[in-house]
Amino acid sequence: MAIQAVCFDLDDTLLWDERSVREAFEATCFTARDAAGIDPDKLETAVRKEARELYESYETYPFTQMIGINPFEGLWANFSAGEQPEFRKLEQFAPIYRKESWRRGLLALGVDDEELAGNLAEQFGRERRARPHVYEETFTILQELKGTVKLLLLTNGCPALQQEKLDGVPELAGYFDEIVISGTFGKGKPDVSIFRHALERLDVKPEEALMVGDKLTTDIRGGLSVGMTTIWVNREGKTRNDEIVPDYEIKHLSQLHEIIKELS
Repeated sequence: MAIQAVCFDLDDTLLWDERSVREAFEATCFTARDAAGIDPDKLETAVRKEARELYESYETYPFTQMIGINPFEGLWANFSAGEQPEFRKLEQFAPIYRKESWRRGLLALGVDDEELAGNLAEQFGRERRARPHVYEETFTILQELKGTVKLLLLTNGCPALQQEKLDGVPELAGYFDEIVISGTFGKGKPDVSIFRHALERLDVKPEEALMVGDKLTTDIRGGLSVGMTTIWVNREGKTRNDEIVPDYEIKHLSQLHEIIKELS
């Protein structure tokens, strides 16, 4: 049966989020080096550790897991949208969480400076927003597919933050017939319901659609659960076990053409 639709994940599939976060940490930690003479690499490691632990301690953690919002998104998200009451709690926690993550990171390296922590927390958000990196093949593949199949963006995350990411690359959203954000829908990948919702929005059967994403545990697991053909984007040559087995594995989005041709 011919492929009628392609569903794309956003972060680290079309947008190079990992690079954006890495560069934001680098720039912010260099500021800390200049201000307090500490090793920027060690500070990044410490802040990442403290942020994860603090994030997991909040009562909202199960909700953020379900929606698919990671600790480093929390370091710059405002959580100003979303109907669920948990988003209002996150909106309230966010400024405290951001500052406290950096304060604890500094403290782990022997620097007790609350003012510096606040400044670094604010800088990290600015640095991340200034770096909306896109993979070089993203617009090429979307341009080539546009009009030949239906296109849907299926992304986990807070509605406000995911919209902010899209606004940072304004030409991206126009390629898609539909955009589904987990925080708006109420469940995140790999929950079967959000994949069924995506297929309904596109008005296609599971066997007529591809799910393209970089995460086995969310994109691929969820796509397989509804009978979609799954394509794991593995640019860095990561190894996997056989717990979750994608139908295809690619290193570059241009390889989608051959898969679509094969399935048609």
